[in-house]
Amino acid sequence: MSQSQPHPSHSTFTPPINLAADTPTSQPKDLITPYLRAKIMSARPEELRMLLLDGAVRFARQAQDGLATKNFEQSYVGITKCRDIVVELMTSIREDHNPDLAKNIKALYSFIFTELTEANLARSAERMTKIVELLEYERETWALLLDKVAAERANAAPQTDATDGPSGRISLSA
Repeated sequence: MSQSQPHPSHSTFTPPINLAADTPTSQPKDLITPYLRAKIMSARPEELRMLLLDGAVRFARQAQDGLATKNFEQSYVGITKCRDIVVELMTSIREDHNPDLAKNIKALYSFIFTELTEANLARSAERMTKIVELLEYERETWALLLDKVAAERANAAPQTDATDGPSGRISLSA
């Protein structure tokens, strides 16, 4: 056997880690990556925040289910991913528009982060239930804000008639 090739018993192959495999029913990462990438790349900042909140709620529920069924690996994965998302939510808050509101929201996320840590240490499904409720409430609040922003954008957009073109033809310009 040549020196440039490793011995078969010392294989350098390591199986790929599937970061999307949160539950036994998850699809392989490479099946969802193009969809998520397209969704993220085309999303507005407020939509990205909604995606983060969706993920936080999803992983918090996963952790809650894991704690309730004494599946501590599932709860650990859910809590860890939820904490990562909460940190991202907390650190991406802009204070330039409303510093007092930003401070209050950061305090909420800091509380959620601490509760996630405590729920993990205590293995408490009850604590996770409260975290899920807080995250769902935050998500609902953000959804209302997105609806309001969409309505404001629709009202601010110039209203054009589709038949403004010459001789009543449909115009493709906006």
